[in-house]
Amino acid sequence: MARIVIIDDDPSILELMVQVCRQMGHEVVARGSGREGMAAVGEVRPELLLVDLKIPDMNGLEVIQECRRGYPGTAVVMVTGFASVETAVEAMKLGAFDYLTKPFELEDLRRTVERALTQGRVAGKAVVAETAGVVVAGVGVPVPIVGESRAVQEILRVAARVADNESPLLLEGEFGVGKQMVARAVHQMSRRGAAPFKVLQCSGLPAELLEQELFGSGGGRSIFTRAEGGMVLLEEINALPLRLQAQLDGWLEELQNRRMAGSERGEVDFRLAATTTVPLEQLVREGKFRGDLCYRISVIQISLPPLRQRREDIPLLTEHFLEVLARRGGVAKLEVDKYAMQLLSEYGWPGNIGELRHAIERACAFAEDGRIRPVDLPSKISQKVEVSEDESGRTRQVLPIGTKLTEFIKKQERVFIRETLRYNEGSREKTASMLGVSIATLYRKMGLKLERDKLLG
Repeated sequence: MARIVIIDDDPSILELMVQVCRQMGHEVVARGSGREGMAAVGEVRPELLLVDLKIPDMNGLEVIQECRRGYPGTAVVMVTGFASVETAVEAMKLGAFDYLTKPFELEDLRRTVERALTQGRVAGKAVVAETAGVVVAGVGVPVPIVGESRAVQEILRVAARVADNESPLLLEGEFGVGKQMVARAVHQMSRRGAAPFKVLQCSGLPAELLEQELFGSGGGRSIFTRAEGGMVLLEEINALPLRLQAQLDGWLEELQNRRMAGSERGEVDFRLAATTTVPLEQLVREGKFRGDLCYRISVIQISLPPLRQRREDIPLLTEHFLEVLARRGGVAKLEVDKYAMQLLSEYGWPGNIGELRHAIERACAFAEDGRIRPVDLPSKISQKVEVSEDESGRTRQVLPIGTKLTEFIKKQERVFIRETLRYNEGSREKTASMLGVSIATLYRKMGLKLERDKLLG
């Protein structure tokens, strides 16, 4: 639970924001003017301030300035129906965390509140600090991504480089690896960062609803219109029906032609991003995705690795989720004993970051004495299987439940190569010839930096 102050002179909007924030479990104080609102900030010292731009007796930008001077630990989000890029940029320069435009969707409000409250927990670890964003590739911005692995740092560097590139962005990776978070980071780093960020889930929705959202069928506003000046993220675009793929490709081509011709007729200003859990080029080969649309939306590609390929981030992510849960529940943060942390680090995480978050939440519910132990973890994480490494069955390896088949095969390959090397008295050339692979393949499978004595181990 967090403390939130909301300042807005529109009673209906004020009541709506209060209800949403209280439903999220937060303590809310509402005020209708700038002076009253700042007095409340001084009393309750909130974690978050939501303030309208046009309020009696003070301008919203003045409220931001006063709040940043007196209460630098309070995150500020500006909410206004008087949207302009200039005002948004000015608000961000003054220290606002984000900017919401009326009329906003309730999910946008919830998401913005959650991000503002959870910023700044692990300084210097590629997340937002309490009063300033970390610097990624020379750009100081709020980046809601947790991780210190080389893979995460490289993703952030790429995101910073392409932030102000207007070309379509495609993010590839398994479920739960954080594709939407990376898209948000790119949006926040860009000059469009103060404008809306809209998300459309392409899987699980009937084709009729998808068509309405994409093209405004039935008289409604399309998601592209609602994201004017910002970014539209089409999640799981690989699930988009072929008929809608053809419509989307034709619409995007027409829009591109109008832009190139300098026409302002029906102009819609947005940047397009999409995510996919299956490589689109594979789907194109299988006849399940249009090649022209694939190439149109994948000008810039970012591939996100699964959590099992960046295990060094697991302890940091675990600490992040523990802090979020502690803040949400208004309780002290739990600790994780070394045995439980070892199990968390060794597990395969087929559900990636989302599965880790749910596992930590479950463990917090069962933990006693302020500490998470192996018994508190889901059984599939705490249980392991033993697998024979040789025909005699004497040599065994222990693998956590959930280990990917490819990882098991890789381990077995290493054992077989090691024994073949031993038989050939360490000769890599003879071993490669006997196994029917090249020297380069042998080195790659065993690790390029392994020395001869390690191989013979």
